[in-house]
Amino acid sequence: MERIPVFILVILYFISIKIACNGHSHINNNVQSEQKALIDFKSGLTDPNNRFSSWKGSNYCYWQGIGCENGTGFVVSIDLHNPYPYPLENVYGNQSYMNLSGIISPSLIKLKYLKYLDLSFNSFKPLPIPQFFGSMKNLIYLNLSHCGFIGEIPSNLGNLSNLQYLDFSSKYTFHNDFGYSSDLFIKNIEWMTSLVSLKHLGANNVNLSMVGSQWVEVLNKLPILTKLHLDHCSLFGSIPSPSSINLTSLVNELHGSIPLGLGSIPSFIGNFCNLQYLDLSYNNLNGNLPEIINGTETSNSKSPLPNLRELDLSISQLMGKLPNWLGELKNLRRLKLSDNKLEGPIPTSLCTLQRMESFYLGGNKLNGSLPNCIGQLSQLKVFNVYSNQLSCIPNGF
Repeated sequence: MERIPVFILVILYFISIKIACNGHSHINNNVQSEQKALIDFKSGLTDPNNRFSSWKGSNYCYWQGIGCENGTGFVVSIDLHNPYPYPLENVYGNQSYMNLSGIISPSLIKLKYLKYLDLSFNSFKPLPIPQFFGSMKNLIYLNLSHCGFIGEIPSNLGNLSNLQYLDFSSKYTFHNDFGYSSDLFIKNIEWMTSLVSLKHLGANNVNLSMVGSQWVEVLNKLPILTKLHLDHCSLFGSIPSPSSINLTSLVNELHGSIPLGLGSIPSFIGNFCNLQYLDLSYNNLNGNLPEIINGTETSNSKSPLPNLRELDLSISQLMGKLPNWLGELKNLRRLKLSDNKLEGPIPTSLCTLQRMESFYLGGNKLNGSLPNCIGQLSQLKVFNVYSNQLSCIPNGF
């Protein structure tokens, strides 16, 4: 075996040294850039509780709220949510004491590998949501909820095609002609169709009154949306017919408002096979609950809403009798229909709900006797029927 000449070994040695030095220099440059971006971000914020006390020294990966990619030093997560968002949880007794406020620096754009950003429950009022967030294309999680932002939600958030979680729910509400709304609003929701990776959308208390029925068409184009929160969004208009609704991308949580123009619960709601939580309380729902609810044609199960665990239609204007299909919701744990105008007897079909834990039927006009079989539901803990016209309660109940 021939020996490698010494001069070649020497050359290879110096080449390896050069490569190592260049690599080390590149990493140092990355570290300095990431650290400077974080310091610039911090400098724009007001921190009354000294939550940035750990933000000193050169090892920013150990700063509170910062997460880094192993081996590179790239910042991949910033979690600065208010740890005590509600007064009862706040050991200081003052919610604002833990709030960050001030200006959010565009230096965050320099964090090219940032995937997770949570600034929720801080106070940036009266600032709008920064436009530059729409340039942070590696984000998969963006939580700006209850931050006091005002104005129009920037449409360039539609550039964030990798985003899986987006929440800009507002905590500031006021009453207008459409209901309760906030200082945050959306004029045109079409930009959301680009959020093809979105699984969770939170927009509680955001004014969507200018969107009309377009919200259904747009959200229907999000292929993997699983959770949708639209409480107090001033929605109105009508929902498109079932034939125009894509039922292959079904939510498993829906909290929000049926548009006021729709009025009653549509029978095609049963097609939402994966739906687990349906909360449409505190709305202007009227009319009767549908006598028949669709669903078997799009589900593997023979019953509608086969995965539904909680149904809350309380505090509205629903009328008529309790339909028998309620007894077909085999996985239902909680049924909340209180404070409506429902009448007639409580159907014995409810006795088939063997997993039921709580009934809330108070504040209606229900009459007749309670079915004896209700007392045989072994999981039942709450059965609330206050302020009705029921004639008697069976023995042992």
